[in-house]
Amino acid sequence: MTKRTAEILNRLDEAYGREYVCYLNHETPWQLLIAVMLSAQCTDARVNIVTKDLFQKYKTLEDFANADLKELEQDIHSTGFYHNKAKNIISCAKTLVEQYGGEVPRSLEDLTGLAGVGRKTANVIRGNIYNDPSVVVDTHVKRISKKLGFTKEDDPVKVEYDLMKALPKDHWILYNIQIITLGRSICTARNPKCEECFLADLCKAKKKEK
Repeated sequence: MTKRTAEILNRLDEAYGREYVCYLNHETPWQLLIAVMLSAQCTDARVNIVTKDLFQKYKTLEDFANADLKELEQDIHSTGFYHNKAKNIISCAKTLVEQYGGEVPRSLEDLTGLAGVGRKTANVIRGNIYNDPSVVVDTHVKRISKKLGFTKEDDPVKVEYDLMKALPKDHWILYNIQIITLGRSICTARNPKCEECFLADLCKAKKKEK
């Protein structure tokens, strides 16, 4: 790890702490899995509003596995892409019940074998449920990591591998949590508040502007 990387991580730790925070409300691993599936192209705040009622209505994985597709579509309609999401949730729940005894698997291979579960979703589960070091690449992480010079890639899988090389393992999960906070509050996509940013002097994108 370079001195510059260490300084960036230091400042992130100072600003946001080192606590593992999950922005999606859940009580069980399978609830988190469904919440993450719903969060694609949707805000965490909206997902939390939807899952508040959803997890009251469908209390078990079996309930989701046996759900009526059209009814579930209506229940999750406001999260967008509801047809695909509903189809994947039912299929995923069936697999978890039939093949995994209702448990959410731990390995990346098993997780990405589930309907509607890509690397990002799998890594959220591995990090939050199993505390397995994993890098989650969402839009904030991809955008800000490019600005900081950790990657030049656009493909999330390539960004993930670049970050695994650049960051120490103890920061893989933390980095995502911290960067999401930074991306929502200071380094926003449309109007970044560079003058307020505590990483401005280390930001390669900022230096290019000068």
